[in-house]
Amino acid sequence: MSAKSLSYSYNPLDLEASEPLVFHTTNLKRGEVIINMGPQHPSTHGVLRLEILTDGEIVKDVVPHMGYLHRCFEKHAENLPYNQVIPFVDRLDYMAAMNSEHAYAMGIERMLGIDKDIPARVEYIRVLVAELNRISSHFVAIGTYGLDIGAFTPFLWVMRDREHINRLLEWLSGARMLYNYIWIGGLFYDLPVGYEDRCKEFINYLKPKLVELQKVIVDNKIFIERTANVGVLPLDLAINYGVTGPMLRASGLKFDLRKVDAYSVYPELDFDIPVGTGEMGTTGDCWDRTQVRVKECFESVRIIEQCLEKLMGEHKRTREFDPQALVPKKIRPKAMDFYVRAENPKGELGFFFRTTGNTDIPLRCKVRSPCFVNLSVLQAVSKNVMIADLVAILGSFDIVMGEIDR
Repeated sequence: MSAKSLSYSYNPLDLEASEPLVFHTTNLKRGEVIINMGPQHPSTHGVLRLEILTDGEIVKDVVPHMGYLHRCFEKHAENLPYNQVIPFVDRLDYMAAMNSEHAYAMGIERMLGIDKDIPARVEYIRVLVAELNRISSHFVAIGTYGLDIGAFTPFLWVMRDREHINRLLEWLSGARMLYNYIWIGGLFYDLPVGYEDRCKEFINYLKPKLVELQKVIVDNKIFIERTANVGVLPLDLAINYGVTGPMLRASGLKFDLRKVDAYSVYPELDFDIPVGTGEMGTTGDCWDRTQVRVKECFESVRIIEQCLEKLMGEHKRTREFDPQALVPKKIRPKAMDFYVRAENPKGELGFFFRTTGNTDIPLRCKVRSPCFVNLSVLQAVSKNVMIADLVAILGSFDIVMGEIDR
């Protein structure tokens, strides 16, 4: 093949024909350039393309384009019985599958009217595994954020410690990420013998590691200079966009559904809600968002310790305990429209159900994804920032594309 046949032939219409654009070359001012960041860019975290209008190094405007993972969760849910949907729920936020299962199962139980009958041991186990998964999810958020802005070592540290959580959850359910463990009305299985002791060992190991993580990342002078006063999300803007989770709390609002809705056994547990204070810069900046996630790991440790105390004391295992005792054989809620929500690591995960009352398959199952809503505010907080800061802002959002493309 000749070199001539391999050469690229420029066509001025290539840009217009390649991808749908918001910005057009005909409207560009002098010095402005249209840049695509992602989906191949390592900092876009999956099938996300950012269409950026730049003037030199300055981002004049940015529009996120969500790609497709072809998950089709909502369509799957409308063609399967309620209990068979749980493996698909796992695949929404695959970094926090236990938390998503908890929200989904809780919604079905409320529709069936059995939510008050769930045994206390089941509820404490659910909260235990959900908080382990919350720490695991935050570790991925913190570690990959370090990679995004140039810190490699902390990523290896959090992956090392996350591996311990993965092994604990694998011992429990047989899977490392997609668990199908929290069932409607109960659990797949009780905790294995010795599980509580192993969890206590892990928590004792983790406490000093979290202090170390705080010092090496959040209190690091270089990290502070890179993230303080960058990507500031004012509280009123966060509320208007429907932002939830650590992003909202980093903007100064103490809003956590574990406290607000008081679901499961969270009202019986003692823990605090960390919020951003602008300690190193401005309230609601990238530093605050990272700080809130690290502090939430400390609070999850407190919750896990209290759950273990209950599971080894007041609600310890017995021969008679059956975690599947209340699992219904046929799930057929009355005709209704119902919405349930829970505090996932990334924000408010909600499920809307429309049921007809004569089938065990929902007529409609709609997901309120915290990542989808949180990502929508990117354009508002990224105007007139440096291109390098745009990477830092997006990373601080902690999005997962499996939940955005449903």
